[in-house]
Amino acid sequence: MDWQTSEDTVPSAPVTEADARMLLGRPPATGAWRDGDPAGDRRFAAFGAFRTEGGHELPGFRLAFETWGELNADRDNAVLVLHALTGDSHVRGPATPGHATSGWWDDIVGPSAPIDTDEWFVVAPNMLGGCQGSTGPASIAPDGYEWASRFPYLTIRDQVAAQARLADALGIDTWAAVVGGSMGGMHALEWAVGLPDRVSRVGILSAPPVNTADQIALNSVQLEAIHIDPRFQRGEYYDAADGDGPHRGLALARRMALLNYRSPTELNQRFQRSWQSSVSPLGHGGRFAVESYIDFHGNRFTRRFDANAYIRLVEAMNSHDIGRERGGVEDALARVSAKALVLGIDSDRLFPIDGQHRIARGIPGALDGDRAVVISSDFGHDGFLIETTAVGTHLRRLLAS
Repeated sequence: MDWQTSEDTVPSAPVTEADARMLLGRPPATGAWRDGDPAGDRRFAAFGAFRTEGGHELPGFRLAFETWGELNADRDNAVLVLHALTGDSHVRGPATPGHATSGWWDDIVGPSAPIDTDEWFVVAPNMLGGCQGSTGPASIAPDGYEWASRFPYLTIRDQVAAQARLADALGIDTWAAVVGGSMGGMHALEWAVGLPDRVSRVGILSAPPVNTADQIALNSVQLEAIHIDPRFQRGEYYDAADGDGPHRGLALARRMALLNYRSPTELNQRFQRSWQSSVSPLGHGGRFAVESYIDFHGNRFTRRFDANAYIRLVEAMNSHDIGRERGGVEDALARVSAKALVLGIDSDRLFPIDGQHRIARGIPGALDGDRAVVISSDFGHDGFLIETTAVGTHLRRLLAS
């Protein structure tokens, strides 16, 4: 549940005039990738009928994914990298007409990088329900119209089941490693618990064992921000003209989320009480710099994401409980047979470090025993994306185990 793009996963800074010019023009009704748009580096895999945990059925679905490196003859060097809530398959590489942003983990995945693509075959899918090439609410249903509000509720387990179908299609029986952060860490944990025979190593970064009541509450106000936007039209907005979609509600949801991704220390140190311009915010119509900062990023987000997809993916996060129907969290974690790196950020106020410690205590093969690796960072939850030197050191250790 993080920024998950390289432009966003940098230390916060005041918005410049050049930044503001990026958002000139009316935002589209949806920022989703649509059929007919440039594919960029995406590959696509199509599958047949898919039944969700809730009993709904998709007659077929597609996953967009990207790969780096080469699968070896034994097919045992494949690493699955899983993105967070608002991410996609573009782990590395420049922004292009097919990719609105540059790679979100360029420093982690690549030649000679911690996940070295000269050694490992890296696969990164856009999750089911997303909006960057995989089937989701903005995709066209069999009747020729967008799924929109008809797109079914998904769980984390549903999304992992779809990823397992992709692994089958690629001929990968067992992943050398499955690595993910935040929502991607939920997926990685679900892989290790639900499909233990298919995972040799697992990296669980800044993710909890369950989505708590506090986290669900934080999510609920974001979803309500979208629902109450009059231009949301109960999810039926895809024919709207530029500027007439639910961009205000989606931007507000993003602004709310941002406050959970960053730490008070970073925001206070970066912005203090500075003004955005020479106009005073003290009754004279000006703005504090931090107000402009979160507003800018909320508005930019609407140009690369879809409101319906945001709702379905946040709902999927709310479904996360690794112990559901497995005898509880500890019984579920005991099923993990993979070597496990469990890592958290000390300033994370979205998924606090006690959740990662609980995961580490419960996994028999945790690399560091019953305590998670703790990275000290001022960047809060997004530290797992920003502190790439420290994170990379521990991922190298995992892959060497």
